[in-house]
Amino acid sequence: MWKALIPTLLGAVAPLAAHAADELNVSKGATLAGPGLAAHGYDVVSFFTDAKAEIGSDKYAVAHAGGTYRFVKQAHLDAFKADPGGYAPAYGGFCAYGVALGKKFDGDPRYWKIVDGKLYLNLNGVQAEWFEGHFGQPGQGRDQLAPNRR
Repeated sequence: MWKALIPTLLGAVAPLAAHAADELNVSKGATLAGPGLAAHGYDVVSFFTDAKAEIGSDKYAVAHAGGTYRFVKQAHLDAFKADPGGYAPAYGGFCAYGVALGKKFDGDPRYWKIVDGKLYLNLNGVQAEWFEGHFGQPGQGRDQLAPNRR
């Protein structure tokens, strides 16, 4: 009987699967700015300006596209407000390796890479190494990863 139900169950679940590009990866819970934390509370501007992962402060926070972004200083908050699409992680902050597999793995800001001016997060060091090997150079493989998202 269970074998007969498996196709039915899989067919019912498949339409519910969303693409990572359609969602924002946020931590559960509320913040002073409203929705859960995007990029696990890390300052997404710091990756571009300081080339490092820094945890932001609720003092410099803004709600954007369903998540709360935090920053280490006012200048980073202002930069993000002026161009959120230029700083927000690709694929809503989900793991770039997972997206290549059609999955939504959590993106950990400690495993990041900027390629062609876009911030990519990965699940862990193993996936970050894979991403680096396949898409680590500017222009290399980006279209293979997600041709509909640039």
